Amino acid sequence: MQRRAAAIYVAFFIVLGAASYSVIATATAPTIGFENPDHRLSEGDQFSVEDRQFTVSSISAETSNGGGGHGGGGAEVTRSGELTWTDDAARYTETWDHNGTVTYQGETYRVLVEDADDPSSFRLVEEVNRTAILEDDSAVQNELVTVNGTEYVVREEGDSRSLTPANEYFDEPASTQYAAGDSLQFQGNVTTVDEVTSDGATLAWTAPRTNTVEVGNEANVTVNGQQYFAYFPDNSTLVLESDYGVYQEQTDEIDTYHDHVNGLWGVSIVSFVTAIMLLGMAYMPSRY
Repeated sequence: MQRRAAAIYVAFFIVLGAASYSVIATATAPTIGFENPDHRLSEGDQFSVEDRQFTVSSISAETSNGGGGHGGGGAEVTRSGELTWTDDAARYTETWDHNGTVTYQGETYRVLVEDADDPSSFRLVEEVNRTAILEDDSAVQNELVTVNGTEYVVREEGDSRSLTPANEYFDEPASTQYAAGDSLQFQGNVTTVDEVTSDGATLAWTAPRTNTVEVGNEANVTVNGQQYFAYFPDNSTLVLESDYGVYQEQTDEIDTYHDHVNGLWGVSIVSFVTAIMLLGMAYMPSRY
């Protein structure tokens, strides 16, 4: 009688454990999916937000060991991307230091700010390459000599030599003066002298500038003032969704699914262990 009752209970727990396991085996895990997102994009695609055009410049994926995340284990894939947009009228500035040298229109010039308490102008004075000029003239020596504090060019005529003052031999360097508010051509742009101080002159101009927006997976990103939730369903697609609640509902469903699966695993394990214990106890030898 004792063994018959034990057999009934063993069968009950086996059936209960098997039923729980079959539910686990046949259940389909929910995944993240957006049916009608604001934007579904691939690398190279363009889209507009508030009259500003953006380009998906890159989508990348890196695989590392480990699990985690919604929707599976095993190797972990980290996805990210970049958006770019062009500001056609970005402001650029560059400062030319007083007594420093700059390259302007392919030539080297020295910047000399006017000597005043509140300067408003500066001069660009051509830097003459005296060494190159001397080397190019076969009638003179390649180096200057100084006599009583004055520099001279040594001219050779047969066995005789003569000295020519350097300021007479070399042409007067070109010099141009600019004041605050003046315009000049610099790096292919119409540039304005924005400010002149005793430390130097600041130039300003407008030109296109490419800006980058970094996009992380399952993260918020602001695009031209509009906040989106970014999600990469695969290694080549970027989804931008302005309604975060759509994503939150799906992650809640996934978490609930895993809670149910864990509970069913617990039922299966406890049922099978209980059946084995009952079976063992039923066949224990009696002492009387």
